[in-house]
Amino acid sequence: MLIKRNLQLFFRDKAGVFFSLLAVFIIIGLYILFLRSVMESSLESILGFYSDKIGVTMSSLILGGMVAVASITSCLGAMNISITDKERVAKDFLTSPISRNKITFSYIISSGIVGFIMTTIALVLCTTYIVSIGGSIPSTTDLALLMLTVVLSVLCANAMVFFLTIFIKSQSAFSAFSTVIGTLIGFLMGIYIPMGQLPDAVQWIIKFFPMSHSASMFRQVMADGELSELFAYAPPEALDSFREFFGIVFIYGDFVSNFWFSATVLMITTVLFYGLSLGFMAKQR
Repeated sequence: MLIKRNLQLFFRDKAGVFFSLLAVFIIIGLYILFLRSVMESSLESILGFYSDKIGVTMSSLILGGMVAVASITSCLGAMNISITDKERVAKDFLTSPISRNKITFSYIISSGIVGFIMTTIALVLCTTYIVSIGGSIPSTTDLALLMLTVVLSVLCANAMVFFLTIFIKSQSAFSAFSTVIGTLIGFLMGIYIPMGQLPDAVQWIIKFFPMSHSASMFRQVMADGELSELFAYAPPEALDSFREFFGIVFIYGDFVSNFWFSATVLMITTVLFYGLSLGFMAKQR
């Protein structure tokens, strides 16, 4: 009943749903108005020729990062209910015959459900758009990998958001925190500016930011097929450099990340932040 109550409170607030995806809408607007033409021109200059696949490829790269952003912002928006409850009804809950664990887990589960629903919707919309402009329909294997990425992204984002909201006690502080996250997330995902154009220090921050691996996984599934066609007659190192430049893969010394490495990072991060959350909650108690 608590989970149902939290879901109803979230989806009943239309403005809250909108603002939970505000960063996604901003990315879409910036991509359509500014980023698309610039990035397509840069890829065309790298290849030395024009292809209809250029637009599809760049859309896949940007929208793949956007789906990863949706998993964070939607979980963050859903977790706003716990902050509101802290200010308004915390004492009512604590004096009711419901254990604190049940109350806490209701926030975690409802936030995860919201994150999964909103991220899946974002993925469906992005995939539909890519197919409509000439992209290929994802295979059964690709769909399975995309849904796996959605699940891991939501679990990781939910764990990180829940841990951070433990320390937030007021609605004003949460609003400020959400604004900061919404502003920075596009840079941390390498959406506004390709990762290769950022200073080395910032690139390392992106490589160690767990959710950037979510964007990497989406990009690998959504864009690697188109890239292989575009770079079919180019030297292999040209494709490798491009994949690193746009954050499709991350390079740590001599090691190049892949889909399953990024999946492992998300799983470890999920376990780590849920463990930290339980530890801090026990200490507060």
